[in-house]
This record gives sequence, C-alpha cells and structure tokens, in this order.
Amino acid sequence: MRIISVDSVKGHELLAKDILNENDSVLMTAGSTVKKEYIERLKELNIEYIYVEDEIAQGVSLTDSLELQIKEQCQDSVRKILSKYSYHDDNELEEIITIADEIIYDIMVEPEVIYNLSSIRNKSESTYSHSLNVCALSVILALKLKLPKKKVREIAIGCLLHDIGFTFITFDYSNINIEDCTDKERKEIKKHIIYGYSAVEKMEWLSKTSKDIIISHHERLDGSGYPFHLKGNKISIGSKIAAVCDEFDSRAYGNLVPLMKVHEAIDYIVSQAESKFDLEVVKAFVASVAAYPIGALVLTNQDEVGIVLRQNPKCPTRPVIRIIKDRDGKKPTEWLEKDLTKELTLFITDTIMD
Repeated sequence: MRIISVDSVKGHELLAKDILNENDSVLMTAGSTVKKEYIERLKELNIEYIYVEDEIAQGVSLTDSLELQIKEQCQDSVRKILSKYSYHDDNELEEIITIADEIIYDIMVEPEVIYNLSSIRNKSESTYSHSLNVCALSVILALKLKLPKKKVREIAIGCLLHDIGFTFITFDYSNINIEDCTDKERKEIKKHIIYGYSAVEKMEWLSKTSKDIIISHHERLDGSGYPFHLKGNKISIGSKIAAVCDEFDSRAYGNLVPLMKVHEAIDYIVSQAESKFDLEVVKAFVASVAAYPIGALVLTNQDEVGIVLRQNPKCPTRPVIRIIKDRDGKKPTEWLEKDLTKELTLFITDTIMD
C-alpha cells in the first residue's frame, strides 16, 4: 500500500483504503478500481491523495505506522470535541485528556518507535491531523528527554489544544499561505495564540504547562517569536518541545507556510538549532522522525529509484528500500532490497512526488 496524488491516477489503480468525506461517510470502498473520470469529483470534495495497491507498492506496509494508528483511533474524537467547543462550555473539551492518554499509551508500548509521517493529508482533515501529529511527536520527544510522566501528559494535552485559537479567527485561512496574506490577515492569524489562551485561561482542569504551550509555542530562543518575544530559559520545556513539533509538521504538511519535503523540513529544524530551537530538543527530534517515510519513492546517489519498505529505528535517515528502477531506468528482474545501514556507499539524494 502506498499514497499517491489523485493527479497521478492512470485509471486502473486498486484502492487500498476507503475514501471518506468530511462527515466520515464512505465515498469509495477499498478494493474499488479508481477511474480517471473520478479525479475532478474527488478534488471538488477536497480529496487530493489516496491509498492504492499496485506493483510499485508490493512489500510496503503502512499498517504498523504509529501516525495512521493514532489517526484512526483519535482523529474523529478530536474533530468532534474541538468542533463542538465554545467559550461557554468546557465540559466536552476536558474529554481531550482521554485522547492524550491513548496517544501516550500507544507510544509507551513501543518506546523506540520512529515517527513515520506516512500519510499526506487531505484538506478536510489537516487541522485535526496536525494537532494529533504535534501531540504524538511531542510525547515521543518528552519521553526521550526523560521528563516526568505527569509533565509528559500535560505536554500532550497542551499540544492537542495548541491551535484551538484558530476556532476564533475571523476569516477563512484554509487555502492561503501566510506569505501571501495582507498585514491585517497576518496579524489576525498570529492572534490565534491569544484567542486560544483567553479561551482556556480560567479552566481549572487544564495545567499551567498545557496553557503555556497554547500561548508560547511560537516563541523562539533568540526572541524572534511571539507574542512576548521570550528568550532562552524564559521559554518552558513544554513550549520548546511544542515549537519544534509544530514547526516541523507545519512545514511538512501545513497550509500556512511553504511546504517542504519531510527530509527538507528536518534539515530546516536542524539548521535552526540553538538559534531558534533548543539543541537537546532538536537532538531528540532528529533521533525520532523518519526522514524518508515508508512508501516514499526515493532517488539514490547511484541513479536508482527505490521505494522505502521499512525504517531502521537506530538510524532514521537510512531506511530499507526496494529498487524499482536501476541506473539505466530498467525494472530489476528480481526483488532487490537494500538496507542502507549495510550499504554504506549508498545514499538517498531526494524523494520523488508522484
């Protein structure tokens, strides 16, 4: 199973997962053949990527992906909780604690997990997927940094709610890039942290750590962040962790900043270590995220094309790949699998979009 853009559909692909609309109703069932004439209708419904089974995807399994597991378990619950929330009723919002506990449990079952951002998000799910991804990755980093379990839980809850202030933004920001915004729109978007903190400030069940993440996840070590331009140790560890995870996920899969490939987003975070992001947090981050997700098509330094089969937990930048085209552009006559932790002269140079 692998993910492809609907623009890449040739008209004979076998659907590997149900396609759902914004209300979680099934549009197409797994096992159906995807036809070219479906493309425009899928785009109208904000479906841009689908899961397929094909010859290239042979041997690729996304079923063990932590991201997919958490998404399938929790995304619908998060959507319902956040979409029903209002200033006047925080009873339902408190249910977010259960989601945080589920995510922490899933991660603690497999403490050496490498976070594999395998699913490209469709527009209808991006907001909730972002909150889940920031939460899950923050939990992984907090555990790697050996923070107390109580603190890990508070960080998880804060990260699930870190963008709750977007509920109160006064214009439709879903299809715009922040670089293309007017000054007025940019200021309004930045206010999401103020709106979010104002909404939860008096909630007694929510810890100081969680509230701080909501208002401080855009602060940076050098004081270039907002809203208070805090520097260095004036920023809490929870907000330092949330800052890295939010920035990474936004650059890899968001819609407000220019998108990067996953390995480019990782390189960006590393380039900002010590100036904008805490060095120890960045080290934990680099050790925790797969640079080349399972199912990604990659180019090697030997001009081969491969597909990522699985990760090497001890070395997130050097997965196991299957060669699908040799340096002459020909398909190998037999299965050719290469473990990059053993093929020391072989490197991935880039990823390929369908």
